[in-house]
Amino acid sequence: MTRIPAAEITGLYGTLIKKFSAKMFGKVPESLGVMWHNPAVLKASMGMGQKLQKWDSCDESLKSYAHMAVASLIGCTWCLDFNYFMAHNRGLDLDKAQQIPRWRDSGVFTPLERDVLEYAEAMSTTPVTVTDELAARLLEQLGPAAMVELTSVIGYANLTTRGNVALGIESEGFSDSCGLKPLAEPAGRR
Repeated sequence: MTRIPAAEITGLYGTLIKKFSAKMFGKVPESLGVMWHNPAVLKASMGMGQKLQKWDSCDESLKSYAHMAVASLIGCTWCLDFNYFMAHNRGLDLDKAQQIPRWRDSGVFTPLERDVLEYAEAMSTTPVTVTDELAARLLEQLGPAAMVELTSVIGYANLTTRGNVALGIESEGFSDSCGLKPLAEPAGRR
């Protein structure tokens, strides 16, 4: 249950958002109603999300896995569910996406993917725990443009995951709608 009840989504902009959501997800997520209390914030967040989807210096799967690693660490079930659903829709490796919550114990990830997942978690802790060695390895493997992009995607993931958790926004079953197997349980939460 969300900490702020969903508002009725109205007006022209609201109609557009509802149509887009229904087409993309088969329903209008409750989380949109929560955010509708401040349409300017919702519009800015959605706009940023759409803009970062257009960035192409960093591999899409690495960015997706990084966002899911942040969501798993922070505990945002909405973001994990949504990003798993989006990984399916984008044709990414679902076996890997499914293992994100327990990536440290899973053998499916490449060394680069492990570095990306470690970086996502290190950026998401307080204080930030990114080491010079990890940053250097990623810079060498990705190059500066992709590293800046990945870092920005992880920063955005922290904004959305932390906001969702604070507002009590939880999974809405996106991945269930396409018959995906459940996400792995995080290693520390069994």
